[in-house]
Amino acid sequence: MSTSDHPDITLDSLGDWRADRGCGTLRSEDIGRELTVIGWVDTRRDHGGIVFIDVRDRTGILQVVFDPDDDAESHRRAHGLRSEYVIAVRGKLAKRPPETLNTELPTGEVEVRVAEMKVLSTARVLPFPLDDEGDAGEAVRLKHRYLDLRRARLQRNLVARHRATKAVRDYLDDQGFVDIETPILTRSTPEGARDYLVPSRVNPGSVYALPQSPQIFKQILMVSGYERYYQIVRCFRDEDLRADRQPEFTQIDIEMSFVGTEEILGLTEGLLRAGAAAIGAPVPEVPFPRMTYEEATRRFGTDRPDTRFGLELVELSDLMENAQARVLAQAVQEGGIVGGVVAEDGHKFSRRELDETVAWAQSIGAKGLAWIRSTDDGWQSPLAKFFDEGEREKIEARTGLRKGGVLFLVAGPRKYAQGILGQLRLRLAEMLDLIPENQWNYLWVTDFPLLEYSQEAKRLVSVHHPFTAPREQDLERLESEPETVLADAYDVVLNGTELGGGSIRIHRPDVQSRVFAALGIEEGEMREQFGFLLDALSFGAPPHGGIALGLDRLCMLWLGESSIRDVIAFPKTQKAHDPMSDAPSPPAPKQLRDLGLKFTQ
Repeated sequence: MSTSDHPDITLDSLGDWRADRGCGTLRSEDIGRELTVIGWVDTRRDHGGIVFIDVRDRTGILQVVFDPDDDAESHRRAHGLRSEYVIAVRGKLAKRPPETLNTELPTGEVEVRVAEMKVLSTARVLPFPLDDEGDAGEAVRLKHRYLDLRRARLQRNLVARHRATKAVRDYLDDQGFVDIETPILTRSTPEGARDYLVPSRVNPGSVYALPQSPQIFKQILMVSGYERYYQIVRCFRDEDLRADRQPEFTQIDIEMSFVGTEEILGLTEGLLRAGAAAIGAPVPEVPFPRMTYEEATRRFGTDRPDTRFGLELVELSDLMENAQARVLAQAVQEGGIVGGVVAEDGHKFSRRELDETVAWAQSIGAKGLAWIRSTDDGWQSPLAKFFDEGEREKIEARTGLRKGGVLFLVAGPRKYAQGILGQLRLRLAEMLDLIPENQWNYLWVTDFPLLEYSQEAKRLVSVHHPFTAPREQDLERLESEPETVLADAYDVVLNGTELGGGSIRIHRPDVQSRVFAALGIEEGEMREQFGFLLDALSFGAPPHGGIALGLDRLCMLWLGESSIRDVIAFPKTQKAHDPMSDAPSPPAPKQLRDLGLKFTQ
């Protein structure tokens, strides 16, 4: 829509007009003031003789009134105003007539009687409505993100994120931390997710890597004598995405010298309390509960358990070792386990829902999922024929299976079986509506393994990262029994979502070299990839440790959003694409020539 569609509308310059206050900040105590307000036309109501316009800016909405008795020219032009035009009005703030009071609006007692108006900009018809109840798809909203960001919910989210970020900075400043920037263009190192690479024009054939985190640099800052460092930093990972992941994300990065685990956990709890209070989320009680990695995976099938509901896992391996059900017995005999989870209200599941649950389990990688329903007539299950009465009684005693319940079973290697059951536990809780709302269960998970064997890589890999310190009492087993070594590592979890993690770091070059060797990194590669770190550690490195928290994910949870994209100003899609700017895009041929690159596909 252009001004030619409305002959009465002419575009004005702002000139010396300046808004005295934000639209949403005016109250009854301001009545009688002559003032200027500037913003977008939110809605227009033409009541014949009088035109009412709701003007909106970031602070809220204010009603302005165009009455021919106040200013005939402004009233005449007001008939041509449309949604999202940008206007400036001058007038006196007045009390609304009693019949027009709006108690649901902070400014609902007042209105501006317009004496003069400027139209600063017109707007085409929008591709979707800006009300929060609109059903516009995410694709169109991200393409027109500049419009999406005008919506009240997203504006509230980004302002709340700002407040949380400020609270974090203030808290860490009060604790004696120094904010230090680390490089964005750095070198690629093994371990972790895939790097985003940046070719170098001035160093042909070489690349930078965008940092997955400032891990090595913040450790070097400890060697450099900056005993308390923090940074709210952009990080980059080229990994498969989901609702709570982005290719670029923001991290609250913290490192401290001369501390142990207890000091870091206590500091982090205080930081989370400050951030939650600033954003308007419930402030957690401290200290947070703690659970070891072994207990978390045994009871909940994951190292980030949601403890708001039960449905805990049960192991039945000793009861299944000689079972007639061959698939169960064989799994135990081969060193695996048989694990289960009981849905007490499983009688609510139809046979179709049970079959769909089995199919779902297979879709996430399960080789099989067995179920046993307990009814007044006994067990209903394809497995029922393999168990006699005594065996059934033992299984029921172990699992708590009662009439009306359903026991789900998974057999296989421990990590695999626990992982499937952990995901199944969440699915059952959603199906049975067992997850309470407005409950905030924070949890520390501790005592992680230092290393684990990766079937994909066919070697040991770090559970956290290769700079994590092994527990001192386990160090002697690093070469002989590496998978039994525990780490001085910890993760903080909220309602089943990992908020962040950290560890005490390796500060001795000999220990760091031993960990690299356990990971299969040979001496030459060790020096090539990490020589500068090993050298730094050899010049008097202090004991140190830290933690990194995902700011985006924290804000998402604190604000009750289901997608991390709703707390980021300009996010990417789940395919790492920006529909608004259409990034990434093919490079120009000259750019490739300058970099000495050629695309093969």
